[in-house]
Amino acid sequence: MRNQPGDKPGSGTLRPGAKPAPARKRPASAGPTASAEVALTKITPARLAAFEVLTLVGQNKGHSDELLHSARVDALSPEDRNLTTTLVMGVLRWQIALDARIRTLLQRPEQRLAEPVAIALRLGAFQLLHLDRIPAHAALSESVELCRAAGEPHATGMVNAVLRKLAAAQRPGARIHESVAAFAERLGHPRWLVERWVTAYGREAALKICEADQSEPVSGAMFSENGDELPLMDDGSRLVAELAAEAMPDAARAWDCCAAPGGKTLILARRLGSAAVTASDVSSKRLAQTEARLRRYAYAERVACVVADATRATDRVTDIEGSFDLILCDVPCSGTGTLAANPEIRHRLKPEDLPRQVERQRAILTGALKRLAPGGRLVYSTCSLEPEECEQVVEAVAGALSLRRVPVEGLIADLAQRGILREELTSAVRDGALRTLPGVHGCDGFFAVVLERG
Repeated sequence: MRNQPGDKPGSGTLRPGAKPAPARKRPASAGPTASAEVALTKITPARLAAFEVLTLVGQNKGHSDELLHSARVDALSPEDRNLTTTLVMGVLRWQIALDARIRTLLQRPEQRLAEPVAIALRLGAFQLLHLDRIPAHAALSESVELCRAAGEPHATGMVNAVLRKLAAAQRPGARIHESVAAFAERLGHPRWLVERWVTAYGREAALKICEADQSEPVSGAMFSENGDELPLMDDGSRLVAELAAEAMPDAARAWDCCAAPGGKTLILARRLGSAAVTASDVSSKRLAQTEARLRRYAYAERVACVVADATRATDRVTDIEGSFDLILCDVPCSGTGTLAANPEIRHRLKPEDLPRQVERQRAILTGALKRLAPGGRLVYSTCSLEPEECEQVVEAVAGALSLRRVPVEGLIADLAQRGILREELTSAVRDGALRTLPGVHGCDGFFAVVLERG
């Protein structure tokens, strides 16, 4: 459900007190209608904010996590903030499935809806199908008013009719057998992405990944040690950082070369005793936020923050100096292992995006390896489920060098024996590398391999 040609990019953004979007002409035969201004007064702040956030996300004008922590949402009451978050994340997780269900109820299933209309329908459908405590009349009537307030009064009758049909319809029963395309749609995932996971990990694992992506991720279950002394972060990211620290516990110099937002850097600083830790990132804004986060922890006072491009680690212009005993190379990636927390990735990512990611990842790993000291170890990691960004990058860059791959089994066993991990997670080891899968290992999907220079 994409914009019709000629739709104005910002026509769906609503703000209390703002001038409503100009309404399209309504046929005289449709009868009288309330104004957009009146419609705004009938919409609760939570649904209004959710509509605005979803509009901005759809226009690539912000990430859902950032927008849900904006001043606009922070000004809401705690109850409204919670509902706004539930609506935004729920619609993004289930959008593909919602659109498929809505299409079956349209008089012309092939018609392309204006984006404000599509968002209003998705919000209403999500509440009707997934939120038992929301009265059906509230979900239905406010979706109609959102449509009207966004300047689409001609579509209010259609929105009302579709949502009434949906509210009255029986829930689909469980199928005896589902094709990959069917369970991908039912669980709100692009078919092309799920088919890749079936090829890489098998049908059962791919189904578990899809199911896990539809729920709020839970952190802290993997680790015995949690609390104020350790950063708040997802278990997958922490597992990679703990693995890196365990790979070279007596390192004198360590470098986190793609450090933002800083959680892994904090784990390195906490575990490596007196090591000098350098945290760098190519983005000065993100590094400033990282540095502010690090300063809240006394044990991170020896971390030096440097704005630097890891692909240019040997250039004279860089502030990265000398060699390192330990390097954590957690590269930017597609993020397909984190769809539970970042649901909009599934709507933005295209197959042709992967080669561009891979080119950058190879460049970062190549640059970082040039700073690895003899006998030193580098951990290459991603939060991607795609082999091109993981095993294939390592093989392409490190395959021709005199580097030894250090099996992670022993490192994971050591973490469990020391009481950091609750269990050894032997099932998360694949060909000597770490490979976690959502729904299989209780955390986001991460890949990590340990390389040692001879």
